[in-house]
Amino acid sequence: MGSTGSIGLQTLEVIAAQKEHFRVEVLTANQNTSLLIQQAKKFHPNVVVIGDENRYAEVANALQDEGIKVYAGTAAVAQVTEMDSIDLVVMAILGFEALKPVLAALKNKKPIAIANKEALVVAGDLIMQAATKNRVPVIPVDSEHSAVFQCLMGEFDNPVEKVVLTASGGPFLERKRETLSEITPEEALRHPTWKMGDKTTIDSATLMNKGLEAIEARWLFGLEASQIEILIHPQSVIHSLVYFADGSVKALLAATDMHIPIQFAMSYPLRLENNYQRLDLAAIGGLSFGKPDIKKFRNLALAFEALEKGGNMPCILNAANEIAVEAFLQKQIGFLQISSLIEKCMETFPFVRQPDLEDYVETDRLCRIKAKEFIKNS
Repeated sequence: MGSTGSIGLQTLEVIAAQKEHFRVEVLTANQNTSLLIQQAKKFHPNVVVIGDENRYAEVANALQDEGIKVYAGTAAVAQVTEMDSIDLVVMAILGFEALKPVLAALKNKKPIAIANKEALVVAGDLIMQAATKNRVPVIPVDSEHSAVFQCLMGEFDNPVEKVVLTASGGPFLERKRETLSEITPEEALRHPTWKMGDKTTIDSATLMNKGLEAIEARWLFGLEASQIEILIHPQSVIHSLVYFADGSVKALLAATDMHIPIQFAMSYPLRLENNYQRLDLAAIGGLSFGKPDIKKFRNLALAFEALEKGGNMPCILNAANEIAVEAFLQKQIGFLQISSLIEKCMETFPFVRQPDLEDYVETDRLCRIKAKEFIKNS
């Protein structure tokens, strides 16, 4: 799901390299019809779903001689998880739109390799309850959460003291705060370590990415906010650390290549041979660490505030952030206004302590409207 995005493309590269282990049954995309058609012709899935119903004819006509069923609409994206032939759903849809397909897949007892942050941030309680109820795993794809997942393998009921998620620090780690207002979208999109989609890259530049990952970790691993820390580690060699009650610390090290955690999530518990980049510590020479500057990178502090408050506050945070990032990329607001907009939404939007799915959907919808109004009036 989300086959035309950054993670989707890399997932298909993993599948192409591991043909004896994986076969594509379904591909979904929202609007990128040309790439979806190209992927369908290469991987020959049983079904293709285009989220934008207005683009159905284009996809259907292009694939009419391929023997591939074509459906359209966001409802179809969720409904397709009912297919008995699906063994695993790789969730690479970006943003809040992934929530309903995730819940549908779990309801249909399909294991999920999840690369989407926003669904867990917004409604991690509902997702993990559904996973437990239907007895299906939610396996993280993000390198940081994959690292935690792997560090916890074999530990069973051993008490975890804390989890540390590492952050590269993004392109502005050494930049003085007073110059951040001058940052352009082009500068923010030049990440020093990872190759990611535009939205994720901007989130990395503001450190919101780490805030969202902290909220994810809370749900994936059953942690309290006090058990989650962020550590700046520019080399991105150590992806996460887990501290145990006896003082022992486990860390996972790997090259900065998303193919590795993607493949692990798909092949778990096996480790399949591959030709991806190997870590060369001698070539790197040294590793450095430091605490994040939450005064300079206000988004990280806002994310932890939302994590600690709970309820629909992470949903407000996420919706406001998505609108703010989009506005920044379109040069409607400045870099520092991203945090200001999110904070304003968190301060003014109605708080719901125990939200259900309908509350989350309505919070997301109305908060986006409110955020756009704030931008228009700023």
